Formats: sequence, structure tokens, C-alpha cells
Amino acid sequence: MKRQWYEDNEYVDIVADLLDHPEVMELNNFVHHYYSTRLKHSLDVSYRSFRVAKKLHLDAVAAARAGLLHDMFYYSHDEKKKFKNEGGHSYVHPRIALRNAERVADLTPKEKDIIVKHMWGATKSLPHYKESYVVSFTDKYSAIHDVAAPIYQRAKRRLKAPMTQHRSQKVHHVS
Repeated sequence: MKRQWYEDNEYVDIVADLLDHPEVMELNNFVHHYYSTRLKHSLDVSYRSFRVAKKLHLDAVAAARAGLLHDMFYYSHDEKKKFKNEGGHSYVHPRIALRNAERVADLTPKEKDIIVKHMWGATKSLPHYKESYVVSFTDKYSAIHDVAAPIYQRAKRRLKAPMTQHRSQKVHHVS
């Protein structure tokens, strides 16, 4: 079984002050990628980025903290349309997240770059740090996982149900 973020004391020590902040916890009230919450998604991005950064001998602290704050915006999926004339959601939400994150913590230049550039690929601004790329790629992986995992589990249950029913039915022969 894979290790969960809350079982990793080193990681928890790095993000504990952020998780104690009401504005960060507020992210749990927003559905994200249809099947998750913004907080759950952010924790996934944060912890995965922390582990990748450690493996690559990068700044795992910056990856963990900025990964947790990268989607710190408080509007719903339905409200994304209001940013169409400002460059769209992919351009605007990292900037909103950065402003909100700056109210929660003193950020390093690297953490600021990670947050504002996490949509690299969907936006043109190149990240300045390797950790920014790590969080950006991890965010995309996590978003796909957020959407695909529940769909896969539902399909798996549906495929399994008829097989189980079929095996449990007794065959009656007519004489």
C-alpha cells in the first residue's frame, strides 16, 4: 500500500502551518475536477511534488508548500467563464492563487514562480525553476487522476457486476 501524505512526518512538518490556516482549509468546500475537492487535489499535487523533488535532489520544501497553494482560488467551476476576456481561467487562476497565498504565508521567489507558472503548457510563460516544472507536471497528472480514477472504478464495478451475477445463477436443465 502506498504511503499517505499524513503518514509522512517530514512532509507534514513542512505544510502544517498552511493546513492550520482557515483560508487553506476553505479549499475543501470547492469541488475540483468534478470528483474531488480543491484541497484534496492540492494535497495530492503537493505531496507528489514533494516526493519527486526529493528524489531529484531539488527543493522539496518549495515544491510541497507551493504545490499546496497552487490552486488557492475561491470560485466555482461555473464561474470560470467570467475570466474569458482576461485571458481565461488557465491564465487568471494562478495569479489569483498567488495573491491569496501571499496572504497566508511569506513566499520565496521560487514558491511564487511555482504557483504562477503551474499552468505552463496551457499558458506561455516558462517557469524559472526546475521545481516549477515538477509541480506543473504533477498538477496535470493529478488532474487526470482526479477525473479518470472515479470513472475507472465505476466502469470496473459495472463490468464486474454482470459477471458475478452470471456466475451465481444456477443453470437449470429442462428434462
